Amino acid sequence: MSPPITAVILAKNEEAAIARCVESASFCDQVLVIDSHSTDRTVERAERAGAEVIPFSWNGEYPKKKQWGMSHPAVRHNWVLHLDADEVVPRDLAAEMTQEVLQHERTNVSAFDIPLRYHFSGKALRHGHQVVKRALVDRRVSRFPEVGDLAIPGITEVEGHYQPVVQGTAKRLNNVLIHDDPDPLGSWLDRHNRYAEWEAHLRIERTIRSSVRGRRSRGGQLFDRLPGKPLAFFLYSYVARAGFLDGRAGFDYAFALAFYYWLIDAKTRELTRAQG
Repeated sequence: MSPPITAVILAKNEEAAIARCVESASFCDQVLVIDSHSTDRTVERAERAGAEVIPFSWNGEYPKKKQWGMSHPAVRHNWVLHLDADEVVPRDLAAEMTQEVLQHERTNVSAFDIPLRYHFSGKALRHGHQVVKRALVDRRVSRFPEVGDLAIPGITEVEGHYQPVVQGTAKRLNNVLIHDDPDPLGSWLDRHNRYAEWEAHLRIERTIRSSVRGRRSRGGQLFDRLPGKPLAFFLYSYVARAGFLDGRAGFDYAFALAFYYWLIDAKTRELTRAQG
């Protein structure tokens, strides 16, 4: 029997990845794809893989896409699994989530944090920096915060780099969620250039930055305060966390994210000069 979980998958022009994501989420009782009017074959491939597709048009206000999808009347279950179209749920993770949800009535657990295994330069990274995503939540006691960033460029219809807030306990799972973006490096660079614009504006809007910082993980909060982030991140990911064991892909990943943090710094200085 399928567990009482609704998988909510975010999509926009994801024809290369969407079928794989939907199929991996098929252990859930319901699979929804929240699609931002894709112009490729995303909708066709999602429906063929077994998902129900719900179109999303952002009106420039809250709620943004994740909260909108989680609150949609079509969602049948209280437990919602948030997925991006370039993520894949391995069988061992599916089994672990199923067991945990079926047992949740005997605990006060309201959310599950899941470590991500990134693929970069065509290789799965088993070392280096690891992101943990609060991906499985009880929507009755969970909500994405409204941080006041509507006027900030860089991130529009989708919530920024912060976790949903939950009442109760969040438990970390043992198995990993695969994050494997099939797009070329240029798409990664374009996307992170937009993210850097958002992060830079946060730095000069101190009230909003404080609000976003409070919604990040403990590690994310500490890192946000760290000086010299580009070098610190590279040393942490590539050396301290043994990213070098992943070969050239480990170097590329550590260097690319170090560059991303440098870009945030550079854009922040540019904005500060423009204001001064």
